[in-house]
Amino acid sequence: MKFDERFIEELKSRLRPSDVIGRTVKLKRQGREFAGLSPFTKEKSPSFFVNDEKGFFHDFSSGKHGDIISFLQETERLSFVEAVERLANEAGMALPAPDPQAAAREQRRTTLFDWTELAMKWFSANLRRSVGASTREYLKKRGLPEDQWERFGLGYAPNDRDGLKTALIQKGATPGDLVEAGLLIAPEGGGAPYDRFRDRLIFPILDDRGRVVSFGGRAMNPDDRAKYLNGPESPLFHKGATLYGMPEARKLLGTSKQASLVVVEGYMDVIACQRAGIPAVAPMGTALTEEQMARLWRVTPEPVLCFDGDAAGQRAAGRAVERALPLLKPGRSFRFSILPAGQDPDDIMREQGQSRLRDLLGVEKTIPFARMLFEKERDQVGPLETPDAEATLISNLRKSAAIIPDPDLSRAYKKFLTSAYYEFLRPTEAERKAAGKTLYRDRRAREAAPARDQTPEARTSAAFISQTPLPIVGAIVEALIQFPEFLFEKSELLQNQSFGDDRIDRLISDMVRLSFDRGGLGEGLFRSRLIALGHEETLNLVDRVASLAHAPFLSPDASPETVVKSLSQAILATLATQALERAIEELKSENPYDPKVFSNLKAERDATRKRLISGALWDEDATIH
Repeated sequence: MKFDERFIEELKSRLRPSDVIGRTVKLKRQGREFAGLSPFTKEKSPSFFVNDEKGFFHDFSSGKHGDIISFLQETERLSFVEAVERLANEAGMALPAPDPQAAAREQRRTTLFDWTELAMKWFSANLRRSVGASTREYLKKRGLPEDQWERFGLGYAPNDRDGLKTALIQKGATPGDLVEAGLLIAPEGGGAPYDRFRDRLIFPILDDRGRVVSFGGRAMNPDDRAKYLNGPESPLFHKGATLYGMPEARKLLGTSKQASLVVVEGYMDVIACQRAGIPAVAPMGTALTEEQMARLWRVTPEPVLCFDGDAAGQRAAGRAVERALPLLKPGRSFRFSILPAGQDPDDIMREQGQSRLRDLLGVEKTIPFARMLFEKERDQVGPLETPDAEATLISNLRKSAAIIPDPDLSRAYKKFLTSAYYEFLRPTEAERKAAGKTLYRDRRAREAAPARDQTPEARTSAAFISQTPLPIVGAIVEALIQFPEFLFEKSELLQNQSFGDDRIDRLISDMVRLSFDRGGLGEGLFRSRLIALGHEETLNLVDRVASLAHAPFLSPDASPETVVKSLSQAILATLATQALERAIEELKSENPYDPKVFSNLKAERDATRKRLISGALWDEDATIH
């Protein structure tokens, strides 16, 4: 009877290995696993372990490893079909109805499996014959020792159009069998079929049950047009559903500290990882398909996708994110491992060793799917130098979250991505401090510049400016940019107020608006947004005049309390000066107006302005009227 993979996976998902195996082996929980005495050897200390999460058992004393089906086969000498039937009855699953056509197809597949198995043995034998000398030398240069060739079933296809064909026909195969199995090519224009793989290092491709379904070949001739060649689609091999290295990876999952499968790009990368004890698989030279992703998730809930750190690797990672996004569900996701640019797992294994490879692919070095999604969208938008770019990014992030079909997971992603967006825009504390030191140094340099470099006329102009309210207004703006939290707190006070200069008023109005949208931003990013809104010239003016003001709140030595108190005083006094100015103008428009009132208003305005300009405002006993 034929059982498809979905039936087998559903069967195993319904039964806990510890329950099935626990009827034969007395198990005791040890952390996330169960331990017991080996059912295969006589021992006094437990070396037999069962892991329900991974769905495997592993016996260190005998080296045996498998799932609940293979356990029954091993311990009770059942056939595969008998083991499945017993477990299906226990799980309450109906067996698939017999299908004569399916039975015929399965018999046909069994015949083809016989030929692929014999082909693998023939390729393997050629690797050790004289014809395989150059390929053996190639493997040694790649750092793959001879004792590993048999483990991974490596072989060599000689540069002969009929070598494999002749060998298998002698065993009873027909050319039609071998064409159907993908071992021979039938010319489109007619003629005798010939060997598909010629002068190539051969990698057998196995299904989840360890049967040879096809082959991959690496050209030994550097002038060959196709460096790597895979077998074609066949009754045995569906490229979009198969993952190279899966049987060995399943075994390693039971014994490795690596908690998840790692998906790499090529045959040699898989071999390098598995030699280092890392359960790794690879797609067939293409991007992961939805079917391959589903297969990965049936083995582990969060596989690790490994990519080179160069531009091509980043693009491949981005494509994987796009393809996986609509398939995500709670408990079904990916993590990402980005290797140093220009290096793949095979390079790292040869040049830096197993421990370095395990370190780079360790879970603590991986990137969660949500973070990778954010970085992909951020990189696509590019530098966030304008409000349009920022709006595009946040819009794209929300659209990406909406693609996830599970509503709870979609909401969780939207929340995470929005938080990551604002966190990305917010500089670190170190960046804030560095920016403050730079601004203070530049400001002091500008203070010294008039006395050292400017002409007498320029110095006279600076002296004149210092006697106007403009410098203190510039200092207020500088402080509000440096302390956007204060700006946010005082936003109601500052809204729709005039500081006596239209350019400054427009600047502060936009600053207040930005503080509502992005409270907590650092100075550098705050300035960049203001520049994007057209305030660069006004900001340059502020930079030039702020150093001419007596402003204790700009001193790098000022305590937070001093900043808050002196800046509040400066804002209130400046607004009071402007209010008096407006009252004077209104009074002058009256005909006739009261000279005494006019004189009193003017005197109060001039006194407040003088205290601002001279710094007397911050004398210990100074008050604001």
